[in-house]
Amino acid sequence: MGLLRPAMDDVQARHPNPVVVDAGSGNAYLGFIVYELFLKDAQAGELLSIEGRPELTERAKGRAERLHFDRMRFQTAHIDEAQYPERIHVLMALHACDTATDDALVAAIKHGADHVAVVPCCQAEVAAQLKEKKAKGPGSMSLLFQHPMHRREFGSHLTNVIRALTLESFGYQVTVTELTGWEHSLKNELILGRRVHRDNRRARLQLQALLAETGVQPRLTRLLGITPEGMSGSALQEGPATEGAVAGPESEGESAPGAVPGTDEREA
Repeated sequence: MGLLRPAMDDVQARHPNPVVVDAGSGNAYLGFIVYELFLKDAQAGELLSIEGRPELTERAKGRAERLHFDRMRFQTAHIDEAQYPERIHVLMALHACDTATDDALVAAIKHGADHVAVVPCCQAEVAAQLKEKKAKGPGSMSLLFQHPMHRREFGSHLTNVIRALTLESFGYQVTVTELTGWEHSLKNELILGRRVHRDNRRARLQLQALLAETGVQPRLTRLLGITPEGMSGSALQEGPATEGAVAGPESEGESAPGAVPGTDEREA
């Protein structure tokens, strides 16, 4: 929880009633720990756990009642269909499988989250797109994902690079690190984002160039309306989400409302 402390300290200092969202919460163990450490003794602050399986929601709700965690909220919904608060201050998603992590990131960006912390899991979408592209890949790029094992690993890595660049393009300072030791879990890549600008044009252009070069269009970029370099928005299978649609980049150096720009990535 030390990696979340700077985020929680920041939002609790700057917002009278910080809202924390645990997207794809499962049994809500992460939410209970965060509430115990940061919200239980605080004067305000709410934690919303979103989980698609009703039996897990009911179980977690009963546990919160027994513990008198009165500012924990629970919602049974898939991440892409949930009713989010208008403003989110911290969004976290632990092992939201495949494109569910993308849905969590879209929610964070649309609702202006100050901080994001996600641990992706089972990234399969991009690997499937690479498989379709394998036979017609230009140059030697396709050699990176010619074999199924390489395709799976390269696809997973590429997915998370795109996620980090997407956050950067929307003004987040991003740190990628380990959640825990590899001996505990092979799915432990932690992506942390702290919003310090409204947007970042350079990161957006880098992202668009990467999409064009690799030939992939993951759900995250489709939902946010980010097109590969040289491709029009009409070519995307999914357009940007209409509710709370995100505007395109304007200025790399313009600060986000209430953001505290920082230079030390360890603070993200």
